[in-house]
Amino acid sequence: MKILKRSRMRLFLLLGLFAAGMAFGGSLEKGFQYYRQGEFEKAFIEIKAAAETGNPRAQGVLAILYSEGEGVGQDAVKAAEWNRKAAEQNWILAQYNLGIAYQSGKGVKQDYREAVKWFRKAAEQGHAASQLNLGYYYSKGMGVRQDYREAVKWYRKAAEQGNADAQYNLGVTYGNGIGVKQDAAEAVKWFRKAAEQGLADAQYNLGVAYREGKGARQDYREAVKWYRKAAEQGLADAQHNLGVAYEKGRGVGQDDAEAVKWYRKAAEQGFASAQHNLGVAYEKGRGVGQDAAEAVRWYKKAAEAGLSEAQCAMGLAYALGEGVRSDRAEAIRWLEKAAAQDHAGAKRVLGVLKGS
Repeated sequence: MKILKRSRMRLFLLLGLFAAGMAFGGSLEKGFQYYRQGEFEKAFIEIKAAAETGNPRAQGVLAILYSEGEGVGQDAVKAAEWNRKAAEQNWILAQYNLGIAYQSGKGVKQDYREAVKWFRKAAEQGHAASQLNLGYYYSKGMGVRQDYREAVKWYRKAAEQGNADAQYNLGVTYGNGIGVKQDAAEAVKWFRKAAEQGLADAQYNLGVAYREGKGARQDYREAVKWYRKAAEQGLADAQHNLGVAYEKGRGVGQDDAEAVKWYRKAAEQGFASAQHNLGVAYEKGRGVGQDAAEAVRWYKKAAEAGLSEAQCAMGLAYALGEGVRSDRAEAIRWLEKAAAQDHAGAKRVLGVLKGS
């Protein structure tokens, strides 16, 4: 599930409002003009003057300046104080930012109940990011009694406003039947909306749906298309699956070198299955020069992460002395780890080793 962990207000407030032609008058408008010119200290002085008159927008903007340390020393406590003044005057964005402060414990003591309180105030006024976060809090039972149906309600409100994270979360709820009747097609619908906005996790899930034919007609080419989009954003799961597609030639021309390329990207992020597959590539010399020692290096990473296939591979490497010095005790140690996870191959080899 997705949650927004920090404010996205800065650009919107300090640049977007002017682009929209909104005027504030007096010190606040002058402060914005200074800000646009890069004269942050002068901007701070003018905006603070406006905030001290009780203007909620100026108070909210002043909070951002304190939070970002622009024109003034960074000060999370003062940021929270000014956000509260604006929030208590019902300014939506300050209510959201105050919720973020209580969520993270920046400038105030971390308090999920208080976070919920302020997110709810903004959410009820239609603020999509607050609706998303409120839904997340209901799904996790943070600061409020866990209630999946209520979570879905708030995700839907945000999703219908085009919030990609909420669309993704709504897809997850439909995919798993959490707080709503399970519906693979509806899950795909929401994953697609988020994926088309560039959300990598949604692109990956959409790829999985096409690969498995769940909620959409099975289509390996379409699966590869969405895996690639997510993989190019650095998502390890998608990089691994794209590697598998190239290795198997599903939805794309079979290409061991390209498979190795994507396995490596995922493996370097610590993705255990990709580390194992990269080890196999080095062991067999597929898409890369054969190198038993390099195979063992990658097998070990995956094995230490608990992947039974890699643990079995490590056991075999020590048993046969391939890529490492032969060591019966080490072989048995790794094979027992794999066998404890019910790995059939490891059990067979272990029986042979112990019987010899």
